[in-house]
Amino acid sequence: MGMSVGSGGGEDKPMGEMNTTPLIDVMLVLLIMFIITIPIQTHATKLDLPPPSQVPNNIKPDFNQINIDFLNTIYWNDQEVSMEQLNTYLTQVGQMQPAENQPELRLKPDQLARYEVVNKVMAMAQQAGISKMGFVGNEAYA
Repeated sequence: MGMSVGSGGGEDKPMGEMNTTPLIDVMLVLLIMFIITIPIQTHATKLDLPPPSQVPNNIKPDFNQINIDFLNTIYWNDQEVSMEQLNTYLTQVGQMQPAENQPELRLKPDQLARYEVVNKVMAMAQQAGISKMGFVGNEAYA
């Protein structure tokens, strides 16, 4: 009986030492897994970031609205613009590739806006290569 206790004590010692190695292995595996997975996640977000920053501040990605008031003042997204500024914005939108991803252009002329001005803006948009253009407030002309 004394022998079995002695042998039991003898087994305890190596068992105690052996138990730490699987723990270290598990920790190393976990560490390696973390090291492998972390760069992939940061990579994915970096790739998604550039497209929105290509869009100039004054151009919205979904749609841009041009308002022409009764004094024939032109507004781009509620900011007053000159014909030259408007042309710049329209050209920037028209150059976006592919054309399906272009933001929609919404034209909202006031009832009293001069037809020539509205026509000029439409022609400018067409020349700039704008693929999606719609009218807002057509019921005013009905």
